[in-house]
Amino acid sequence: MSGSDIGEKPPVRYYLSRLLFAGIVLITCSWVLLPIVMSILYAFSTPKDFYSPTEVIPLHYTFANIKKLLDLGAAQATMNSVIVACMTVAFSFILGLPAGYAFARFAFKGKDSLKLLIIGLRMFPMLIIAVPLVTLYIRLGLNDTLLGVALAHTTMALPFVILITSSIFVSVPIELEEAAFVFGLDRTQTFFRITLPLALPGLTAAAIFTFIMSWNEVFMAAVLTLTNRTLPAFILTSAMAAPDFIKFAASFIMILPALIFVFIARKYLISMWGITIR
Repeated sequence: MSGSDIGEKPPVRYYLSRLLFAGIVLITCSWVLLPIVMSILYAFSTPKDFYSPTEVIPLHYTFANIKKLLDLGAAQATMNSVIVACMTVAFSFILGLPAGYAFARFAFKGKDSLKLLIIGLRMFPMLIIAVPLVTLYIRLGLNDTLLGVALAHTTMALPFVILITSSIFVSVPIELEEAAFVFGLDRTQTFFRITLPLALPGLTAAAIFTFIMSWNEVFMAAVLTLTNRTLPAFILTSAMAAPDFIKFAASFIMILPALIFVFIARKYLISMWGITIR
């Protein structure tokens, strides 16, 4: 390479590609962040600023909108959603972790067909099974209970948890487990001492997915409950009849716990991305 080549400026196409990439990133971030920012701003805006045709960004803020929503019953509904989401994560992992580990570590007849069957369980819309499910819940005494909603959400999340955890366990080197067997650990001890800690970042990502899926689900929660509503079902049946600024307050309450949950688990997500890149 000659000295003149080293001193040459990058071609115009290089700058155009960088500009295009920056534009795509900016549009993507705006697409994701703009609804969140709008929900936060309008959730705390005064009614006068909210309905003002000349003020796009509110200048005066108040907690009265959140207080009105909480007075309508949003506080109890939020607690119900947290309880249901946590139970859904627990049930999905209790059932999904052994299944995912079996798919990752054992070869058996019909393995691929069973995976396809698990995926196929999600092709049926919940609307089709709503009436039979409500009838079954009434017979079992699970109607209008948080446990019933959590079980319904578990059936929705379990196929994804099984497939995600099986992929995570495959990424853990089997040589480490074989070494643990050599040093006298049985399979259960190896799983909890070797495999599970190494798979923790990916499992945390699966837990985040399951939590958010349960948190945002509205149809089954609205069908299966009448008084013990989760937050999405409460908003659908109660808050949607309120003024628009109350709806924005409801959207703020909807996104806040999910953001907190992701913020707490972000280090595990970063670790998982690092493992994936390696």
